[in-house]
Amino acid sequence: MALIFSIIVLIMSVVIHEVSHGVVADKLGDPTARFAGRLTLNPLKHLDLFGSILLPLLLIIMRSPILIGWAKPVPYNPYNLKNPEKGAALIGAAGPVSNFAIAGVFSVLVRIFATGNAISLNNPASFADFLGIIVFINLLLGTFNLIPIPPLDGSKILFLKLSEFSKAKLYLQLYGMFFLLIFIFFFSNYLAIVVEWLFTLLTGLSLTLY
Repeated sequence: MALIFSIIVLIMSVVIHEVSHGVVADKLGDPTARFAGRLTLNPLKHLDLFGSILLPLLLIIMRSPILIGWAKPVPYNPYNLKNPEKGAALIGAAGPVSNFAIAGVFSVLVRIFATGNAISLNNPASFADFLGIIVFINLLLGTFNLIPIPPLDGSKILFLKLSEFSKAKLYLQLYGMFFLLIFIFFFSNYLAIVVEWLFTLLTGLSLTLY
């Protein structure tokens, strides 16, 4: 039950994440996402075979402490933006901001409905536990996407600070996915620690991951 609910929350959260990119791009003058039909909450328009299906399944099989994924990137045309680099950073930031906003709203609900001092993710036994799953997954997505490794949103913010011909930027663009997979499979425990701390900060409750 918890696993199915978590997968549904993950899918809808990454969809909202991607739609947020498109909405901000549209507001900044680039209608590419709108013309591509990506400003919709229909998951079928956004799902990515690896990021939305295979990676989450692999993490489940590996009994990873975290469940993460991503959808197909929403397309945008930087030439439609008045300031392409700044616009790319704003568009990139929109996704994580949407996840943090969702986490903030549901953390208030957790505080209202929680009757104990801890939230269980794998064995939810109360309404507050299920609300906590929503908070945790959105904190996880928001934090994960701020990591400055392509194709994650944090890289777009980082690139705003790097020169066009920076070696660091070049290496990240060439080997970003390789670096990202190394992080996911070998360093995700550190991400879980950060997200657990953020969860407690927002909800005032401890978190049981297992």
